[in-house]
Amino acid sequence: MRSKATLEAWRARVDEALARQLPDDALEPRTLHAAMRYAVLGDGKRLRPLLVYAAGAALGASPTASAEDALDHAAVAIELVHAYSLVHDDLPAMDDDALRRGRPTVHIAYDEATAILVGDALQSEAFLALASAPAPAEAVRAALRELAHAAGSRGMCGGQAIDMAMTGRAQSLEALATMHRLKTGALIEAAVVMGGVLRGADPATLEALRRVGAMLGLAFQIKDDLLDAEADSATLGKTAGKDEAQGKSTYVTLLGLDGARARLDDVARDLDAALAPFTDSGNDNGQALSDLAVMAVRRSR
Repeated sequence: MRSKATLEAWRARVDEALARQLPDDALEPRTLHAAMRYAVLGDGKRLRPLLVYAAGAALGASPTASAEDALDHAAVAIELVHAYSLVHDDLPAMDDDALRRGRPTVHIAYDEATAILVGDALQSEAFLALASAPAPAEAVRAALRELAHAAGSRGMCGGQAIDMAMTGRAQSLEALATMHRLKTGALIEAAVVMGGVLRGADPATLEALRRVGAMLGLAFQIKDDLLDAEADSATLGKTAGKDEAQGKSTYVTLLGLDGARARLDDVARDLDAALAPFTDSGNDNGQALSDLAVMAVRRSR
């Protein structure tokens, strides 16, 4: 991948920005602040913040190495929302998982009450970060609306509610796609769109970015279902086979392994088509966005 060095630089950049944004664990309440940092600063793919940067770069601009940038604030915000969702998703009342990113989940490492507060605090910290972005006020408001919509009942939280309600019950492919579009796809789509919003993209370009985000979110989820069925816990950094054990519908349970792989191939072709406006005609600006799409389809964890 030609953009590998760029992606690694962006990953380091957002890790540094996250460390700056999160309260120091020497500050009271120390346990809460330590748990927040534990939840966020561990090993993670950082897909969503990387998509923020990549979408900005696709429009011909990327953050500088030395100056604070509005994209940093959006990258931090979306990773904090994602981290909060994982902390709450792992709780006993939700998926009741003990392993995340290769180490004990927050409620195991600390306790359940702390984990609930960690999620609440990370969500607040996310909107604080985004509201402080050095960008025109209307762009910041648009990014805030995008993230709030993606994180709420018409996005990620709504998808989680459907997931909980349907555990142990078979879903149709259409219902499954709707659930994942909300639970997983909404935040991935928001990452791509926010990168465009904060770079002043026009409505047509934002719509094109939204299509990329939507297709990428679907590809990511189908691959996730395949990995849950095929990989082990050590590779994934989380409990493998959990969906089947909990009686959840997935692309694998509904289509079988071969059918899910074929569906992923179809979505990957649609994703390539959605990326075309940003990668055609020898335009290198969209290379990082394209490479992230490939990673989402081919990743091993």
